[in-house]
Amino acid sequence: MAALIEAAKAPDYPAEIVGVLSNRAAAAGLETAAAAGIATASLAQSKFPSRDMFEDTMTQILESWEVDYVCLAGFMRILGEDFVNRWLGRMVNIHPSLLPAYKGLHTHERALADGVSEHGCTVHFVTPGLDEGPAILQARIPVFAGDTPDTLAERLLVEEHRIYPEALRLLASGQAKL
Repeated sequence: MAALIEAAKAPDYPAEIVGVLSNRAAAAGLETAAAAGIATASLAQSKFPSRDMFEDTMTQILESWEVDYVCLAGFMRILGEDFVNRWLGRMVNIHPSLLPAYKGLHTHERALADGVSEHGCTVHFVTPGLDEGPAILQARIPVFAGDTPDTLAERLLVEEHRIYPEALRLLASGQAKL
């Protein structure tokens, strides 16, 4: 998220970050966004009687900000089909693997357990299936002998911060479409 905010500061960047919404009130990204003068909101799903009500409230917030695109970053909730379809083609996520490999959680651990020689990250369109949307961009890094999930995650984070702003640029300029 911070990488997207930083990229959007460039005068020729085709997107503006208008709001940051978190499902955790203590998320550090809310403070980062507020410090940059960006609107923020947090919603705890546990405070809503149903996922539909939670997602309807998220939609109301996003629409009040007049967003064109939704960029997920660390939003660790599986979103319902109605919400996903509402934003289909306009919602993207970054995932710490070379999708379609290692959908879901614990990607670094699973890659290391499989003994792969390279790992990576993917910015993809969000579709109703978990981590199944088409890729916009991917970045690859080598896996070194002695890598741990933490060292792999640390090296991969550099690539995540590089490709997510580029993927949003492609989306906002019309060069990437679902």
